[in-house]
Amino acid sequence: MEAPTNIFKEKPPLWLQSLLKRFPRAGVYLVGGMVRDMLLGRPSNDYDFVVRGVTAKTLEKFLRDYGLVNLVGKNFGVFKFTPKGQTQHDAVDIALPRTEHSLGLTGGYRDFDVQSDHRLPIAQDLQRRDFTVNAMAFDLRKKRIIDPCGGLSDLAAKRLRTVGQPELRFQEDYSRLLRAIRFAVQLGFEIEYNTWKTLKLMAGFVRSPRLPREMAGREFLKTLEANPLQAIDLLDVSGVLRVLAPEALHMKGCAQSPGYHSEGDVWDHSRLAVEALFSRDFRKQFPKAGVSVELILAAWWHDIGKPYTKTLHGNGHSFYGHEEVGARLIADICRRLRLSSYDGLINTERISWLARNHLVITFTPPHQISPTRLEETFLTHSAGQELLQLIFADQWASRQENGNLSIRNFYETVEVLREIRKAGYGSGRRPKILLTGNDIMARLGLAPGPRIGEILHRVRLAQLQKKIRTSSQAIEYLSRNYGQKTQSRKRRRTA
Repeated sequence: MEAPTNIFKEKPPLWLQSLLKRFPRAGVYLVGGMVRDMLLGRPSNDYDFVVRGVTAKTLEKFLRDYGLVNLVGKNFGVFKFTPKGQTQHDAVDIALPRTEHSLGLTGGYRDFDVQSDHRLPIAQDLQRRDFTVNAMAFDLRKKRIIDPCGGLSDLAAKRLRTVGQPELRFQEDYSRLLRAIRFAVQLGFEIEYNTWKTLKLMAGFVRSPRLPREMAGREFLKTLEANPLQAIDLLDVSGVLRVLAPEALHMKGCAQSPGYHSEGDVWDHSRLAVEALFSRDFRKQFPKAGVSVELILAAWWHDIGKPYTKTLHGNGHSFYGHEEVGARLIADICRRLRLSSYDGLINTERISWLARNHLVITFTPPHQISPTRLEETFLTHSAGQELLQLIFADQWASRQENGNLSIRNFYETVEVLREIRKAGYGSGRRPKILLTGNDIMARLGLAPGPRIGEILHRVRLAQLQKKIRTSSQAIEYLSRNYGQKTQSRKRRRTA
């Protein structure tokens, strides 16, 4: 693999051009993930630099002429540098070469003795890093790759391998166990045999108090975002899922009634629901929708309560109340991993709400549901659109005994919601209800049942479409559309 000569979108920034001119004998290197992604042709803006041959004091003085500088620890020799005219979001790391030695192999990512030395060869700096594909540098002066650990050959083989002995690398920092899975998923790489074997043996250490829960949760979510299906499989077979979210594993082997779920057990169904989010059918139904990590978690865990509520029912199984139990389990997992700390992308209450409501139209056709409830659930609630997407995924992943999809109620709901939107919903002034179920039963002489909900639904739609505006008009609507039919049924019963 050869590095492109132009690593910047246009030309090197002014501060970097000046640095190369001011210190002609200094080594200036692009390092880490940016080099890896550059060689793979992957987009990246993760610019990290190492400057060799210039003291920390001299380098800091130079950088202050070109922007804001923050020194990260006296011994670390790392500057957070924000060039003039840019925001802190655009800050880059500029460091001196450094060595790291684990303090007792505790697994804590902070438990290192870090010493910077501007005279240290760049190869020694690279050899302290986690994986070979992250242990390369690009010499900005000589335009060449420096690769002391075999990262180029591993890139070519699409292989993830630790620098040196896997056990030592993982004992130094337990977060590397999770980073290995994330990189494998993000890059589509296979984890090298010894690295993988050691990872599986040491998976239990991701529970160590030396590994902050926020960090474990962040790595978990980044992995899931990159490729959800591959992430689920790797987290499972590595043993990491058993440590982070053991509740999810109870879905394995939890049988379902084949008449409704011929696709397999709860695990198979839930995995298929995640697959649905990236299917052609989903893109056709939701062409402008992105798939949030909240939705991915909800699809994966929407039935996580089933193993805890399973009972025999005739020739099959029932899972009464599993949506409520699942919502509580999801909340527990999210709190345990502190997922809400992940860049504000995770709201535990929203994911729990999605799981709690994923059956809202499964057993009741939408025309038998109060339009007010449909409005509040799908059009007013902030997660209403995600709930509709989750319901699609759930029903898409539910295969009847003949292999057909159980998705009719979803499409009927879409049509009902379309009618409500056409009626001008969204003005913020929801008209009051004109008739109640008791009114309909009294006027038409009907007994309680699904028929009442269907009629209520039609009256509400007529009101939203401004075909009727008052209670008297609603009564006329009943008489015109249902009165004669009801009388005919009464005469037939009398005869």
